Amino acid sequence: MNPDIHGLWPALLLPINNDESLDTPRALAHAKRMLAAGCDGVTLFGTTGEGPAFTLAERKALLESMLGSGIRADQIIVTTTALALGDAIELGRHASRLGVHRQMFMPPFYFNQPREAGVVDAVSRVVRGIEDDQLKLLLYHFPAMSTFGFSHSAIAKLVRRHPGQVIGLKDSSGDLAHSLAMAKAFPDLSILVGAEQHVAQVMQIGGSGSINGLANVAPRLMARVIQAPDQVTPADAQLIMSLLALLGVCPNMPFVGVYKLMLAEQTGDPTWLNMRAPLSPLDSNEMQAVREGYRALGSLLDI
Repeated sequence: MNPDIHGLWPALLLPINNDESLDTPRALAHAKRMLAAGCDGVTLFGTTGEGPAFTLAERKALLESMLGSGIRADQIIVTTTALALGDAIELGRHASRLGVHRQMFMPPFYFNQPREAGVVDAVSRVVRGIEDDQLKLLLYHFPAMSTFGFSHSAIAKLVRRHPGQVIGLKDSSGDLAHSLAMAKAFPDLSILVGAEQHVAQVMQIGGSGSINGLANVAPRLMARVIQAPDQVTPADAQLIMSLLALLGVCPNMPFVGVYKLMLAEQTGDPTWLNMRAPLSPLDSNEMQAVREGYRALGSLLDI
């Protein structure tokens, strides 16, 4: 397990007020719940956190508020994904100045299948632009979202160019064979898996942990998997699959909306149903189906 970034780092859901502004007090409370439940840290502004929908000012302000609330800089991974490389650099510099050196970057997601050479250059520009010798950057591999997937050769090039700064990859491919291959090919890097059902298998061959959405509603469950990946009980494995099944009880539901509905059910707080445009809440039929499935799990939900 690579020591740079390891363990459980929920891809933090972010609460939205009725006027679509970011609800900072609820966000701080949620982050602290994750830490209290045994998570190693939290990941801000990834896709589960609706990150690219927030302005640079909002993203900077929430990070400052988290640090001001007592959450340590080493308990935060900041996702710097942005439309313009200059904006990603600005977010990275801001985080680094505050002592938040753990960062994650998705390659530009608004061009269809850019060439590898261009993406490698883009990542290098971000790393050099941040100008932080202590930077610990995770490459964000999510080809379904960005249309680009980091190949082994691209990763190797970036690690050679930026040794000690490009330190790993967050694999959101959802492909177990791909995650296993990454962990085997790069034993010196932090390989964190996004697919909750694959975490234990990848960790058993050297994976470093997970950044995932389910941890928002089941942090203790996912922490148990991280702490003992070779001893996951059949009950815990089944509970993970049952919760993930709720993401598909109706076709084409946004996964962020499903997780937010589960969190609203868990906390009794309907504010969690709000989403930042262009995302929108689940419709009434979808909500009913997810609620029924979630409530049917009943006493199993000591998570």
